[in-house]
Amino acid sequence: MRLLMSAVFFAATFFPSALNAQPTSPPPPNADALNSLSDDASGYSRLHSIVVAHQGRIIHEHHQGGPGVDAPSNIKSLSKTVLAALVGAAIEEGIVESTDQTLVSLLGHRVPDAAAPEVADITVSHLLSLQAGLERTSGQNYGAWVASQNWVEDALTRPFVDRPGGRMLYSTGSSHLLSAALTYTSGESTYALAQRLLAEPLNIAIPPWLQDPQGIYFGGNDMQLSPRALVAIGELYRNDGVVVDGNGNEQRVLPEGWVERSWTPRGTSRWTGDGYGYGWFITQLGGEDVYYGRGFGGQALFVVPERALTIVMTADPTPPSPGGQFQERLNAMVADLLTHG
Repeated sequence: MRLLMSAVFFAATFFPSALNAQPTSPPPPNADALNSLSDDASGYSRLHSIVVAHQGRIIHEHHQGGPGVDAPSNIKSLSKTVLAALVGAAIEEGIVESTDQTLVSLLGHRVPDAAAPEVADITVSHLLSLQAGLERTSGQNYGAWVASQNWVEDALTRPFVDRPGGRMLYSTGSSHLLSAALTYTSGESTYALAQRLLAEPLNIAIPPWLQDPQGIYFGGNDMQLSPRALVAIGELYRNDGVVVDGNGNEQRVLPEGWVERSWTPRGTSRWTGDGYGYGWFITQLGGEDVYYGRGFGGQALFVVPERALTIVMTADPTPPSPGGQFQERLNAMVADLLTHG
């Protein structure tokens, strides 16, 4: 039987954003609601851990399998949310001009000759919101795509099934094109950029992860972050892209207004009906506006601004997965916490 560990930390663990706590901030969930969250989790053997932070302070941790709350785990497509943060940080750094910059201008001569003319219309914004218009590389096309000798070329030479900026087409290939764009325009690997622009200011670990045949770090899948590190990503967004160090010094990591743009629906998921912005789904749970990223097998990061909450859940990432039904269960657990906490 897996070891079950549940802990509540009301005064132990802080992220820099905790320094911004105000006397009028919403109260944290009560102990009964947090304990109920753990009790509910124990009924799902695939679920590995839950971490809840209020105003940047971790107030509850539950671990019942897999890597611990401070150990890296495969976050699968929740990587898209982290990659979106990295793109924002690259814009703040001046590596990328804006979300209106075209993919072609970032890739340069690496755009294959066989690419359709419409590729010239794809912008950073379209890739972040999964509205590139290209045939998806996810779902039934995923296996052939990752088996190809050049993931960027394969993604860019697929047929257009909509115009750039049209409907949301969930495709990891679109996210991988962002990773390639960051690499080629900066001269640094996506991993190196993640260290410099995210890991260092947030004081978190982002280990190396899978690369494509050309050495481009996988954009949108298979990143390795601990649940506590994911809390730091959520807190970065909850605090409008700013972190505060132990001396009270502020550092803007994401551009001003980035969070609002990221949390503005630009497309709609065909499976859930939830809106999708820049790497984040937008929904309502327990009567609150909730923004979340998700990954295969039950990896999830929730931010609930009006309740000053960031919630992380990790689970067994190996196939087969309960899929959408499991994510619905995770959403229901968050809704219960918000309703009864």
